[in-house]
Amino acid sequence: MIVAVVSGKGGTGKTTVAVNLALSLDREVQLLDCDVEEPNAHLLLRPEISTAEPVYLPVPVFQKGKCTGCGRCVEVCAYNALVLLRDKVLILRELCHGCGGCLYFCPEEALVEGKKVLGTVEQGRIGKIGFACGRLNVGEALAPPVIKALRRGADPALDTIVDCPPGASCPVVQAVRGVDFCLVVTEPTPFGRHDLEVVAEMLRMLKIPCAVIINRADLGDGGVRDFCKEQEIPVLAEIPFKKEIARCFAAGIPFIERFPGWRKKFQELWTAVEERVASNARNCCA
Repeated sequence: MIVAVVSGKGGTGKTTVAVNLALSLDREVQLLDCDVEEPNAHLLLRPEISTAEPVYLPVPVFQKGKCTGCGRCVEVCAYNALVLLRDKVLILRELCHGCGGCLYFCPEEALVEGKKVLGTVEQGRIGKIGFACGRLNVGEALAPPVIKALRRGADPALDTIVDCPPGASCPVVQAVRGVDFCLVVTEPTPFGRHDLEVVAEMLRMLKIPCAVIINRADLGDGGVRDFCKEQEIPVLAEIPFKKEIARCFAAGIPFIERFPGWRKKFQELWTAVEERVASNARNCCA
């Protein structure tokens, strides 16, 4: 089973939920930190990293001697990454998405494939948890290829928890692609409700079932609970606002180590997710 932990914005407690959930399971599990622009799950888990592999983006390389200046490559580029200047093609590597269309459609084969390093995928382990995270290089804008490489390297035989980027943009869509269930972490404020609405709509369009975890549940207002009731989205857990929990995170300590009673609550949360995934599978087969 693959469970993604998402949120409408940063700072809601997404990584806190993902890490404590992984630590609570008494079996082999893997945690993927797909927030490649700012990975921080390792700060709580402190895994031993064993490998680090670069992630490449295929980019075109111009060969002047073969180009006839037809402009076909510029026409087919959906990202405006190519510019024809007289008898030379200028390649804007920062805009290139590596789709390969320019190489395919160039009638003279004046473009060949090169490589650009976007980031790295690191893998390691801590106890029963297999850990992997992606790191986007500073100055790069394309997170989805790094996330795709990270997801592709996961062990399909293990239960997987995916710590996603915040928001509902392209990196999040790539991170949740193919998951069985999403846990949406939010907070009971007007901003929390707004961001929850955006994420819920994204998951509805992707046809991914979800449930909500309310962090800092004893603050704010009832807008989030009202929205969940209106949309029939189950609220599977509520985490209260406690300075002790905040202090744990600030010190890089998973809070189930200080509050062992929460270990059982996270186990019950996982069981509830398993039941919903199984129920969805039965309904699809019926």
